[in-house]
Amino acid sequence: MSQKASKLSKAQRAKREQEEEERRLREEEEARIRAEREEQERVERERKQKEVERLELKDLDRREAELKELHHLLEENHTAVTKWKTEAVEIAKWERYMRCDGAPDPAVQKEMNTYMSLWRDDPEVNITLVLQQCNLALQLVDELEDLLKDITDPQERQKYQEVLINLQELIHSKHHLATEEILKSASENVSTETGNMQTVIKDDNITLCLWANLNKIPRFKSVSFSEAGLSFELPKQLAVSDIAVRILHTRYDHPSSLARMTHLRTHTPSNRVHPAMQSTQRMHISQSEASLWSRRNSPEPEEIQVSHVQTQMEALDVRDPTSPPEEHTVINPVAQVVDLMEYTPLGGVFYYDAFHLPPQIQYAHGWKFVQVLRTGMQVFSYQAEKSGLDGHEALPCPLVGVSVTLPESVVFLEAPQVARWDAAGKQWRMDGITDVSYDESEAKISFKMDSFQAFALMQKTYANLPFESWELRPLGQDSALYTVNGAFMNISITIQDNKCMLQSEQEGGLSHLIGKWMSGSDLQRAMVDAGVNIFVNEYTHKYVSSTAKDPLTEHAAYEQMALFSSACAFSWSKWNAKCGAEHLVMQVCEHHDPSPVPKDSWSLYLLGAQRSRKLAITETSEAFSPDHYPGSEFHSTFIHLLQDTMSPDGIAQTRNSYHLFVDTVQSLLCATRPLMYS
Repeated sequence: MSQKASKLSKAQRAKREQEEEERRLREEEEARIRAEREEQERVERERKQKEVERLELKDLDRREAELKELHHLLEENHTAVTKWKTEAVEIAKWERYMRCDGAPDPAVQKEMNTYMSLWRDDPEVNITLVLQQCNLALQLVDELEDLLKDITDPQERQKYQEVLINLQELIHSKHHLATEEILKSASENVSTETGNMQTVIKDDNITLCLWANLNKIPRFKSVSFSEAGLSFELPKQLAVSDIAVRILHTRYDHPSSLARMTHLRTHTPSNRVHPAMQSTQRMHISQSEASLWSRRNSPEPEEIQVSHVQTQMEALDVRDPTSPPEEHTVINPVAQVVDLMEYTPLGGVFYYDAFHLPPQIQYAHGWKFVQVLRTGMQVFSYQAEKSGLDGHEALPCPLVGVSVTLPESVVFLEAPQVARWDAAGKQWRMDGITDVSYDESEAKISFKMDSFQAFALMQKTYANLPFESWELRPLGQDSALYTVNGAFMNISITIQDNKCMLQSEQEGGLSHLIGKWMSGSDLQRAMVDAGVNIFVNEYTHKYVSSTAKDPLTEHAAYEQMALFSSACAFSWSKWNAKCGAEHLVMQVCEHHDPSPVPKDSWSLYLLGAQRSRKLAITETSEAFSPDHYPGSEFHSTFIHLLQDTMSPDGIAQTRNSYHLFVDTVQSLLCATRPLMYS
């Protein structure tokens, strides 16, 4: 037994020794393979590093020439645009002078003060003539608002703001006087069905709905102005009162203008703006200098090493291509005050008022008698909860209800919010609105308030952001199509020379815009007013998730994209969110056909402050890599990188681009910032 155990023990030892030898050989083989692989990787890294260094040195040799050429193109374009805009302003001034229509010049305060003084004293109260006068005044309001955008001096700005506010108040007071005149003769326009007066008056800017309670029937509950899409519920206490109810729907919004002027303080813009870099749409880049300093003084990641030399922006001597933004007053959310950066009123303002019915015309012995009140038409005070008298408890009263059919000229991407105007605080508020009911199929919203107040329908300003994707592709010389796929709807804008035209599959609410050519600034304003906002400002990042990017690098990209937009297509890339804040990634290809870009035509490009490169990865790669495309080179500017693979005809097409077309494309890109908000 012991002999067998001894033999077994020897066999086990032999087997164990054999296994250990095999393991040793296997480990040696694995170590050898690992060493060979590491050596290959080291050699490959060194090869890549040498290749990168070679390309960087080559780029360094031509950097000055490329930056100089880019500067020349930008400067030449900017000079031509500035000259055209200056001439356009002078032509507009001359045309205004030659109109000789008696309208004042909004830029001349003395003329405006004289105009308002004379109009204030004008006894005219006929509604037709008053509305004609108001339409002229509204044109002056628009001109004043445009004028205020260019005024930087705080004292001068305040003077024009006072003129603007006084003119807006005067327009509203004229509506008030015309309303009073109509109500004085309410008894002469009685409805045979209800025994009350009910009328609707419309023009391009307002809809006036008036109802006078002449019959005083306690069972009377509601009034509908079907042609205006408005109706209201009448509390029983008011059904037996001498009152008139007015809903004045203005398709413009003066209260919000007042709120913005009250709660925003304007600072004087910086003068450190290089003319070649000044964009029509201002971009907030308060961190730009710190970002540049960081790039100069800290090493970049190993895989994206660059030489610390002048960037495109530094070479152009640009420190701050924007004016400091207006200082935004933070709104207390607890008070439910509307933040007009977060929400935008759409469809105008609805002034919902109740008045004491003025004395009616009386006839006697062939004479017409009218009692004139020195106080004018008086507001009927009504609160849903009246204060108790002599220490008694407050007496509750029914709320006042109203129903509104959504205006046809706007698009609500979500169910609208209702806000009431707080005249004392000069702000919109969402408290005090109850029993809200929204019927999407009928596009009607109903709600109740504790008193008669002005109200507006609100939508989140950036409801359609961030973009899911975007594309800018040429349609021909000085023509391009800019498409953004938003969170709720897709928008396309055709650009031809310096004009833009909106296109969208959704025509509801946009029929007055789709297919019409207008300037970029006019289209932007019209789209925001219509509820299809795709434009951003210095506060947007507070309300929308975004991809953090260095503003200087981003701005330089938009400038160069605009220069080549007649011959190159640019598109969104998922890798833009993976490449870091200091870099941008987009898909690009040369394209001369108005048809869509074939999917296999795109190439990826990495843009940085120091230099740009074509990438080896594609949009369908599994992971992001900054490795450059084999055989490609580095360039200090984006346009020179693109030229490496462009045809001579394509390059010539970019050099012949119309300066106003380039400016319009650049302004549109800067206004939407697709590289940050997609």
